[in-house]
Amino acid sequence: MHATLDDHLTAHLADARPPALCVAFSGGPDSTALLHALAGRPRERPLRALHVDHGLHADSGRWAEHAQACCRQWDVPCEVLRVRVDLDAGLGIEGSARRARYDALAAALHPGEWLLTAHHRDDQVETVLLKLLRGAGPEGLGGMREQRPLGAGTLWRPLLALPRAALLDHVRTHALACLDDPANADPRLARHALRHEVLPRLATHWPHAADSIIRSAALCRDAADALRAQWQPAFDALHDPASGSLDAAVWRALAPGLREPLLDHWLHGRGLRAPTGAQRAQILRQLDAREGRVPCIRWPGVALHVWRGRLWAVPTPAPSLPLDWQATWHGGTLALPDGGTLTLDGTLAAPLTVRLRRGGERLRPAGDRHTRELRDLFQTGAMPPWLRPACPLLYEDDTLIAVADRWLSDRGVALLGAPGERLRWQPGRGVRSEE
Repeated sequence: MHATLDDHLTAHLADARPPALCVAFSGGPDSTALLHALAGRPRERPLRALHVDHGLHADSGRWAEHAQACCRQWDVPCEVLRVRVDLDAGLGIEGSARRARYDALAAALHPGEWLLTAHHRDDQVETVLLKLLRGAGPEGLGGMREQRPLGAGTLWRPLLALPRAALLDHVRTHALACLDDPANADPRLARHALRHEVLPRLATHWPHAADSIIRSAALCRDAADALRAQWQPAFDALHDPASGSLDAAVWRALAPGLREPLLDHWLHGRGLRAPTGAQRAQILRQLDAREGRVPCIRWPGVALHVWRGRLWAVPTPAPSLPLDWQATWHGGTLALPDGGTLTLDGTLAAPLTVRLRRGGERLRPAGDRHTRELRDLFQTGAMPPWLRPACPLLYEDDTLIAVADRWLSDRGVALLGAPGERLRWQPGRGVRSEE
């Protein structure tokens, strides 16, 4: 006999003591049960809801209205977050929608607020099996963590030890109206096959399969935490925060049990997915590429470059850049076509023109006796090749006076300050140029 949802929440709230609660409220049975149970408790701390409208279904607007209506009935503030799902990111519909959802939820969290999701024990079992089928190591096989940082607050999954039956009991007991997302019945989705085909058969032959999977996940989580204590110092040593790259030789020299979770940590920190086993092997092979080559290993949503003894990862697909792009700039922050920014502290007495590389550009850097071709500056200055097409060039009339915040002429220094002083370039995504 499982505990009730109310009893489970009472125990977990007493242990965790979150300062303020925010529920990720889809309107489905699980999040409906969670939000209703919290709304019915004495309000010892602030409570609100966030509903993400992915815009992927014709009824998504009606779902948002349903979520708001429920929250009005339960006297819970509700904010609807409308997102655009990037279906070209190489993550599939599920992965792309999840990324858009968590990005929006993270941005909407108040400082110190805890975001609650209704993930339960059955979800955890499915997650561990999916990770196993994808060849995950201890971190993945540990399943979802109960808590982790998110935005300005904390992501909390307080129901991971509670079976879904307890949430459905709460829905039935209180006759709660819930939405039915047709995606949950889509046989093409991996979770559908596990939920409706694989797990029922496992339970027939191994009645305690779910308990065993949860137990194994806990052991893997402990193992992952122990490994983290070893690879985290290595990561701090081989990671360059300024460029975001990794020392390739030091990374390869690590034991595989440390090398793989470190790589995953680095990629996830950049919002990128981890590679498969075959792609990991390819990375190791490409580290031996002859000098002068820039190997690139690709998988959905990611391009990993090996350049100058370091690993560099950028998201894909990369946006195209029109070679004739230019903008008139008066200072402050300028949005660049790759999603990056060019920022100057203060304003300019007369505007400059900002454009992208078109070929043949030359600049005499301040303090240099010689005028240099842009390609030579890029090579000697160790600018990654995939960033060069998006590098902003600053012109006064028709004279090039600055190459981003890296190289400035005497006139550029007079107007903009020394490199890195007032002028800052923040690159966006890796790009490809339109020919």
